[in-house]
Amino acid sequence: MLKITELKIPLEPEQDALLLGAAAKTLRCPKRLIRSLRVTKQAVDSRNKDNIFFVYNVEADLGEDEEAVLQKCSSPYVSQAVEFRYEPPEVRRTSTLRPVVVGFGPAGFFAALTLARAGLKPLVLERGNDVDTRTADVKNFWTTRLLDPNSNVQFGEGGAGTFSDGKLTTGIKDSLCRKVFLELAAHGAPEEILYSAKPHIGTDKLGSVVKNIREEIVSLGGEVLFGCKLTDIIVTNGVVYGVSYMDSKGNVNDIEADALILAIGHSARDTVEMLYGKGINMMQKPFSAGARIEHPRELIDRAQYGKFAGHPMLSAADYKLSCHPEHGRGAYTFCMCPGGTVVAAASEEGGVVVNGMSEWARDGENSNSALLVGIEPEKFPSEHVLAGMYMQREIEQTAFRLGGGDYTSPGQLVGDFLNDTPSTKLGSVSPSCPTGVAMGDIRRVLPKAVTDIMAQAIVKMDRQLKGFALQDAVLTAPETRSSSPVRILRDEFYQANVRGLYPCGEGAGYAGGIVSAGVDGIRCAFAVMEDET
Repeated sequence: MLKITELKIPLEPEQDALLLGAAAKTLRCPKRLIRSLRVTKQAVDSRNKDNIFFVYNVEADLGEDEEAVLQKCSSPYVSQAVEFRYEPPEVRRTSTLRPVVVGFGPAGFFAALTLARAGLKPLVLERGNDVDTRTADVKNFWTTRLLDPNSNVQFGEGGAGTFSDGKLTTGIKDSLCRKVFLELAAHGAPEEILYSAKPHIGTDKLGSVVKNIREEIVSLGGEVLFGCKLTDIIVTNGVVYGVSYMDSKGNVNDIEADALILAIGHSARDTVEMLYGKGINMMQKPFSAGARIEHPRELIDRAQYGKFAGHPMLSAADYKLSCHPEHGRGAYTFCMCPGGTVVAAASEEGGVVVNGMSEWARDGENSNSALLVGIEPEKFPSEHVLAGMYMQREIEQTAFRLGGGDYTSPGQLVGDFLNDTPSTKLGSVSPSCPTGVAMGDIRRVLPKAVTDIMAQAIVKMDRQLKGFALQDAVLTAPETRSSSPVRILRDEFYQANVRGLYPCGEGAGYAGGIVSAGVDGIRCAFAVMEDET
């Protein structure tokens, strides 16, 4: 296979034919020599709004002629393709006990899948419900405002990412990222994730993918228990000997175990408190706070695509912005949801938190993203290791009170926010949060250091993306769960200070999104497999 990069193709039908012609031209060979083409990357170049086009990387199969063609074309855009290889380690584990995985988000289900394929028949404990029941629980909360603290946007099969954009972008360079993509596609995710420059699954498709992964785990002898919340870790002489969990009927059960992968996600605060009480080593970690900013999708499309906005070959436009206002922390947009909605994402009674969500089609009326400002540990209210977590909770409880005490989210128009004036009514943008938005002053919800920087950032970001500071755009607060404010420390063998305990994924402070969490789950599973316990 030969790898060809930077093939520029116009926004025209018959992309396959255009690609074949461009590949042959770059290789300086007849089209008939190319047996097949496989797209490995597709991106949109929209820097020049008068000339938007696709940019492709492909792999071309030329059979026995490849070496001769490679030498003849002498192009910096052509090289020998490198095949991805996945080689799990040898299983050295001798224990007859099943490994236990706590949490069935990306870190948890990739850990469990890896262990199951190694013949170790893992037991998974998930405090939330299966994805179908969980979806009904979430919709019930959005309709009745009756929150289930164990089955919601944060907890349940698939993790917090199930009610998001299903975004698969990541900043890590681990080779196992490719394995995560291949597994997601093999279990039902759209094939486009394998080559899109900005891949996403969409909340409407992610649930079935996770169910398919669960079914494989079970078929290999693994077990997934829903409605089962970890309540204790049984530790003797610094070694894990078992776990206790409470089932959906309130019964407490003990399981003997010597390997426990903790993939609890960033919102299991009660579990973190239990771990802290058990003497598990942790440290404070920065987190971010801010609000969702919501614009008409058409405005964002025009800002990014110009006259090509609405072109049938282009999906809803996205953006990723950042800036560093003078004398302040940096601000940035996060988890941008083109054609998506803002969602009520509470997991604790008496607290309000929001997130963003898009379906695969990304065809909603609005587009939104988080506008966040980092909060360093020195800004936490104390040196207590859980101070950042308690700071998050205080922000969310303040939002609950100011929203009216019924899970309505506090909101404000961008124009009023910039003028430091409370909002009394909506403008041309209709907010999409399903539990409603109470217009007012979000400066009363978030720390002053955060809102001051947000205000400066909106003005600066408007220079990067025309219309970002739209007066009628809606800010819905607070967004506080973009990352964990705690890191559970682990050594080079992925174990905590208690032997047999493997802190894993986003909740342990080692990941930030579906892909990186999945990779960390695989790495922790490898560590269990290699440990000669």
